[in-house]
Amino acid sequence: MPNVLVAGKIHAAGLEILRNAPGFNVTLVPEVSVESYAPHLPQADALLIRTQPMTAKEIASATQLKIVSRHGVGYDSVDINALNERNIPLTIVGDVNSLSVAEHTLTLLLALAKRVTWFDNGIRANEWNRRNTFSAVEIAHRKLFILGFGRIGREVARLAQSFRMQVMAYDPYLPDDVFNAQSVERVIDIHQGLAAADAVTVHLPLSGEKPLIGKTELAMMKPGAFLINTARGGIVDEDALAQALANNQLGGAGLDVLKAEPANLSDALLAQSDRLILSPHSAGLTEEAAMRMSVSAATNIVDYFNGQLDDTLVVNKQVLALQNLMSQLP
Repeated sequence: MPNVLVAGKIHAAGLEILRNAPGFNVTLVPEVSVESYAPHLPQADALLIRTQPMTAKEIASATQLKIVSRHGVGYDSVDINALNERNIPLTIVGDVNSLSVAEHTLTLLLALAKRVTWFDNGIRANEWNRRNTFSAVEIAHRKLFILGFGRIGREVARLAQSFRMQVMAYDPYLPDDVFNAQSVERVIDIHQGLAAADAVTVHLPLSGEKPLIGKTELAMMKPGAFLINTARGGIVDEDALAQALANNQLGGAGLDVLKAEPANLSDALLAQSDRLILSPHSAGLTEEAAMRMSVSAATNIVDYFNGQLDDTLVVNKQVLALQNLMSQLP
């Protein structure tokens, strides 16, 4: 009888799948923190985890663990090497939140271009005449540079084109056909794209410790350009961005992700309120996406124990091959 540990609150639809699965015991720890779920690991056969870290230390304490199911598509917070050493598969969800993240990306871009929060604050401060600054801009016919042209990036392109934006994209892992199919200009050199863009949006995973968008890259962007990050905290150098905003080097920035989450309220970046819009890593957490995500993450666990796991959702597929081989041994 598998003991399933759900580390962090998820949509009720996912919990319903686990609780209705015959022979499954479910323990829910609503708080999203290592300290809250770690004490339950020794009894867990399966773990459904949100965004909190899972290091080699936690994995070592989970002596019965057979599968980890991420409530999302990213897995940089999980020590996959430690899972591989134990032959434990790590699963992610399918395409459940691309539309939600893409819509959020366009929302941030439009809010920056139309100076929504600045005008809102002006009304509340009895500064009605901010309307006469003519500081809002149109996004039609402006160039949007998309870094990462996966499912989310392609959905962002589709939405941006509906606003008559000219779309460029960078992704070294895709064939030309993918770009051509959406009438998107392929950019080979990131620096050229940054220099040409009126707005830049990031949809790449965090790679290494060095930010992809640092002081040098920010300096390449057009004065007045917008920067959006709904991918991962750390991709953008936040100190450099704070300086660029303070110097009016950029038109604004919209961030759904930060290097430190929850946000460190003493960071210099958070002082740049005039042209900065923040959201709490919520781009993919719409009602609809949360339901789809929880269902997918829960289904991965049930399917694993029933021998029906979709291997396209397994990050470390080599583990499945080893498990199959070991099961055939006499």
